Amino acid sequence: MARRKRASEEKKGAPEWMTTYGDMVTLLLCFFVLLFAFSEIDAMKFQAIIQSFQGSLGILEGGKTIEENDYVDEALVEELTTDQKEELEDFRKLQIRLEEFLEENNLAGDVLVTLETRGLVLRFQDNVLYDSGRAELKQSSKELLTYLSGFMVEPELIEKNVVVEGHTDSDPLLPNARYETNWELSVARAANVVRFMIEEVGLEPQRFSASGYGEYQPVAENDTAENKAKNRRVDLVILKKELELSAP
Repeated sequence: MARRKRASEEKKGAPEWMTTYGDMVTLLLCFFVLLFAFSEIDAMKFQAIIQSFQGSLGILEGGKTIEENDYVDEALVEELTTDQKEELEDFRKLQIRLEEFLEENNLAGDVLVTLETRGLVLRFQDNVLYDSGRAELKQSSKELLTYLSGFMVEPELIEKNVVVEGHTDSDPLLPNARYETNWELSVARAANVVRFMIEEVGLEPQRFSASGYGEYQPVAENDTAENKAKNRRVDLVILKKELELSAP
C-alpha cells in the first residue's frame, strides 16, 4: 500500500517571499546607480568653494584672508549675474593689457597682476617703489604709478574703489630707523601711494583707502631672503563692485 503524503510536508529551498524581496533590492540598487550616473561631481569646483570659505572665514587650516586662486570665480561663474560676468571679463582684459605692458618694460618679475575673489590685484615688490626701510616713493616708481593710474580712469574702472595695502617681512627695523615698527612702515608705504594717486595724479580721493599689515599677512614663510623679499610688498587692489567701500 503506497504511503500517503503528508499534507503539511514542507517545500525545500528559500521561502517564496525572498524572490520578491530580492527583486525589490535589485531594482533599488539600479535606481541609485542611475542617480549617481546622472549626477555631475566636479571635485575642482568643490575644492575651490572650500578654499574660499577657508580664506574668508579664517576658521579652517590655512587662515589666509583671501585664497589667491582665480578658479573660485571659474567654479561659480555660472551663478554670477550678468553685471558680475561683465565685470569679470573687464578685469580679465585689463589683466592681459597690464601683463603685456609689464613684459615690454621688463617689470614682469617685480609687479605681479592676479585676479582674485576680491578683484584685480597689482602686487609691487618693495624694491620697485621704495628703498630698503624707507617709505618715500622712488622717482622711477612715480612714473610707473602714473602710467598705471591711466587704467583707473577708463570707463570700466572709473567707478571702482581701490585699496592699497602695505606689508613687510618679519625682520625688525634698525634702531636708528625712521619708523619704530613694521606696522608704521607698512602703513606709511600704503599711505604714500594713495597720496601720490590723489595729489600728483589727480584721482578722486573717495575711491581710495590705505592700510598696513606689517609682517602679519605673509605670502611666504619668513625663513629665507627670497621669501622675505616676497613678503615686502604693496598690493594695489581694484575692488569688485560688491566689495566697494562705503563713502564716509
